[in-house]
Amino acid sequence: MILFAGLGNPGAKYAGNRHNIGFMAVDAIIRRHGFSAARKRFQGDICEGVLDGERVLVLKPQTFMNESGRSVGETVAFYKLEPAQVVVFHDELDLEPGKVRVKAGGGTAGHNGLRSIVAHIGPDFRRVRVGIGHPGRDNVLAYALRDFAKAEHEWLDPLLDAIADYAPLLATGQDQTFANKVHLALNPAKPEKKNKADEPADKDKDR
Repeated sequence: MILFAGLGNPGAKYAGNRHNIGFMAVDAIIRRHGFSAARKRFQGDICEGVLDGERVLVLKPQTFMNESGRSVGETVAFYKLEPAQVVVFHDELDLEPGKVRVKAGGGTAGHNGLRSIVAHIGPDFRRVRVGIGHPGRDNVLAYALRDFAKAEHEWLDPLLDAIADYAPLLATGQDQTFANKVHLALNPAKPEKKNKADEPADKDKDR
């Protein structure tokens, strides 16, 4: 069993915020793979499905971001999961918008949702870091709590589609393959230009 936990703040007021990209990511997975309807359990919304033969629970804590660990901790304790069986999807200021990185363990980089989870289950869970970019000198919290701009959906929507498409790789522990596939989906290789010297001669040219 694997637990996918998307981080965000509950309620319509926050639904489109950059800080809620973790919720958006798991919602895309739920839709794409036909997960069960959500139930209210463990201070969150939880549903279930199967990805590439693996039973997967998807949790959206309803405790607000700063207390995400309460919900994740209760779920982990009930199902007797190890931290390595937990995959947390969250926004990452230190990555360019649309970039995705996956890692296991590490620090929290000031992310209050991660800090709360570490306090409840330790640091050794897996993280899907989804870049939202850094506002520079602007107020970071205000930036994170603003909705994605209309223009940002040009990269956001394809990104969420790619995360949903390749989520089964996370369920089977192929974290770096997942990250590579998502990257290639958003940055397809450009076709090589043909060298004129390699083109066949035009037989009708001198006729």
